[in-house]
Amino acid sequence: MPTSPKEQRFLASLQKDILEFFELNDYRSYSINQIHKAFAIRDRKTKELYADLVQKLVIENRLIRQSDGNYRFDNESFQIEGRVDHVNARFAFVIPDDGSKDVWVATADLMNAKDGDRVRVQARRPSEKKKNDRPEGEVVEILERKSYEIVGVIQVTPHYSFLIPDSKKIYEDIYIPKTETLQANHLDKVIVEVTRWGTPGKKAEGRVIKILGKAGENETEMHSILAEFGLPYEFPEMVELAAEAIFTEITKEEIKKRKDLRKILSFTIDPKDAKDFDDAISYQKLANGNTEIGVHIADVSHYVKPGSILDQEAFRRATSVYLVDRVVPMLPEKLSNGLCSLRPNEDKLTFSTLLEFDPNGIIVKEWFGRTVIHSDRRFAYEEAQVLIENDGEEIDAYEPVIKDLNRIAKKLRDFRFKHGSVNFETVEVKFELDENGTPLAVFPRERKDAHKLIEEFMLMANKKVAEYVHELKKTEPRNTMVYRVHEAPDPEKLRVFSAFAKKFGYQVSTEPKQVSQSFNALMENVEGKAEEHVLQSLAVRTMSKARYSTDAVGHFGLAFPFYSHFTSPIRRYPDVMTHRLLQLYLDKGASPERAPLEIQCKHCSDREKLAADAERASVKYKQVEYMSLHEPQIFDGIITGVTEFGIFVEIGETSCEGLVRMVDLNDDYYDLDKENYRIIGKSNGRVFSFGDAVKVKVRDTNLAKRTIDLELIGMKSGGDRFGNNRIRRREGRPANVIPRGKDRRNNIGRKRR
Repeated sequence: MPTSPKEQRFLASLQKDILEFFELNDYRSYSINQIHKAFAIRDRKTKELYADLVQKLVIENRLIRQSDGNYRFDNESFQIEGRVDHVNARFAFVIPDDGSKDVWVATADLMNAKDGDRVRVQARRPSEKKKNDRPEGEVVEILERKSYEIVGVIQVTPHYSFLIPDSKKIYEDIYIPKTETLQANHLDKVIVEVTRWGTPGKKAEGRVIKILGKAGENETEMHSILAEFGLPYEFPEMVELAAEAIFTEITKEEIKKRKDLRKILSFTIDPKDAKDFDDAISYQKLANGNTEIGVHIADVSHYVKPGSILDQEAFRRATSVYLVDRVVPMLPEKLSNGLCSLRPNEDKLTFSTLLEFDPNGIIVKEWFGRTVIHSDRRFAYEEAQVLIENDGEEIDAYEPVIKDLNRIAKKLRDFRFKHGSVNFETVEVKFELDENGTPLAVFPRERKDAHKLIEEFMLMANKKVAEYVHELKKTEPRNTMVYRVHEAPDPEKLRVFSAFAKKFGYQVSTEPKQVSQSFNALMENVEGKAEEHVLQSLAVRTMSKARYSTDAVGHFGLAFPFYSHFTSPIRRYPDVMTHRLLQLYLDKGASPERAPLEIQCKHCSDREKLAADAERASVKYKQVEYMSLHEPQIFDGIITGVTEFGIFVEIGETSCEGLVRMVDLNDDYYDLDKENYRIIGKSNGRVFSFGDAVKVKVRDTNLAKRTIDLELIGMKSGGDRFGNNRIRRREGRPANVIPRGKDRRNNIGRKRR
């Protein structure tokens, strides 16, 4: 065995040479003697070394030893690197870094890798006999642990303790020695640092490094969600000090460098509970009869300089995180709620897009640059909506302005949809909380014209900035820019969705040029129908995920060939990057190298996903908490998923999703018809399908796991207990009756395994 890193590198190099030799000659096999001759090896010791290396390649599934004793290159095997997605206790998928097909890996073959770890996998291409085209493999090396810190509930015994992880994708508890608990109490929420990862037959071991508090308390649970996803909930002292040291006065010299728009009518429209206002709208009628509308964005890049401690922390976070009861900001409060918040009756430094519209809502002129504004008023969305809906006498001096802005916004929206923008209205959940964070009510967040008004002008500003930078240089390579990109749906996902929609009687085209119009027609046709939310939810899942990139591949969902994020630098780091690049080009600067910015884009996309996962976890926790406090009652729901272990149902009035477990459907034995998104009773022929309206009540809630178990009461349509939702069996063909009792339970057990 090698005794030094130098010897290890030497042997790795020899092994690579041997593998490359076989790969170049993959059409034939070789004996050990032929390998020795090919490498001109004559001495016994080196021959033994090469024989050992060949055997090691066989063990690693890189070479195949044939029945005749010869060796050949394994054409069916390959190695990939990627991240573990541990979907359940039995198996995981490894998502390759290169975007190729996911690799299925049994839990026993993970080498104790955990969800989110980067690993190297030895994989094998599926045989032609298999219907599933997904390769299978095993982890051969753990390249990088996602984190050494795990959050969960500690269970304390007299001699030792162990951690039950909060993450649904970590399936083993962690042993904690008696001396490493920080004196945490039984059932406290804690953060544990893993000191030794598990091995076959032996648990992972760790030590408590932070006690978050008593499980079930609001503050503890919100902090534990942030910790679970590796998100910070406080700023380092040095970052806070750097923010406090920022010079706050706007000097005359600074104003001279900017376009002074302080005399132009400006205002903000935000949620009524918003604390930071990073965008404002200005409005003025021009002498030529046109309307100039300004989109003014807090000039964060003026205060946060590249490479500063504030910039480093903002990049590390990359985004603000919006939990149910709080915002974890990207920037310290002095910036997010103070200097960079466009509060009314204060001069503020901004980066602006000025757009001149003709009476038909067509943009005829545009301008970009640094400005200073003075917001005249702060509107909540509800206040602006009252002015939009008012049909009587004018009730506010701003009413004509708001109504004209809404008129232009509707023209922009109609133009978008006409040219291929996809009209998805996803449902967001809003909570009413008491002073302790306990949910008193949960309801869907309503989007009205006031919300859409602001959205349209923000979309247009983002689009125009991206177009301006792209067109500054007409030849390749174009100027480097941070784009928000969104690829067209994966053809296979689209095909599956189209087939599913067809079962409801709807046509969804899979032709690339017709997809967006087809989706919009579907959304219009299902509006107000029972299957509306189901099809809308599935359609969203069919779409690719938007991300940041320096490649201008366009935004499919918006049907914009060039699109960037410019309008929220207080809460998104890519917007800060966009501001800096735009100013660089306005100053006639040279385009920076693309590669370093692409790495930053990838980091920002990853952090955005983490923040979204944490936000969903906080919503789910509050939904489960709300249902746990609710008096037992029967709810109307929609089946939103069917699996071999149960039916997922979303309750209409609360948007809470729960599971009706298969083992609790005790009137029959049910088979999963995966292709048709339904389960079918073997004896009675009852069918429960994706999209069916049902009646349920809460059976159990588990706050620690953030799950709701439901009991199926019946079909919403009435009839017998489950309505008339049955498959009629062909006459003369006996039903496959499954006996009740022990045999039936064993059958169910075998099926579930």
